[in-house]
Amino acid sequence: MTQQQDLIMQDVLLVLTNVPDEVTAHTIARKVVEARLAACVNVLPAVRSIYRWEGKVEEAGEVTMLIKTVRQRYAALEAAIRESHPYDVPEIIAVPVTAGLTAYLGWVVSETKKDVDV
Repeated sequence: MTQQQDLIMQDVLLVLTNVPDEVTAHTIARKVVEARLAACVNVLPAVRSIYRWEGKVEEAGEVTMLIKTVRQRYAALEAAIRESHPYDVPEIIAVPVTAGLTAYLGWVVSETKKDVDV
């Protein structure tokens, strides 16, 4: 692995969040991609979540979002998700990408640069 490949992999994050419906997912997805806070968002409808909330076991249908971004954009991405997210305590989890197609990871890095002309 080259030093550049290693640096790219250290930068890329997969961020997961669940929202109550596809409308919310699409709203957040477009917002973060248009702002270059994410390179790509996959919207996975019809997941079932079982969790404990306020002392009770709950079950709900949700939509999962898989968001590809870079470490440098994470704080702004989290803020944008929270701003549009209807839950009191939204699940927002960032997982470092440890391997992947270098060309794709490089694309994620280039698409999340702040200073790119549109």
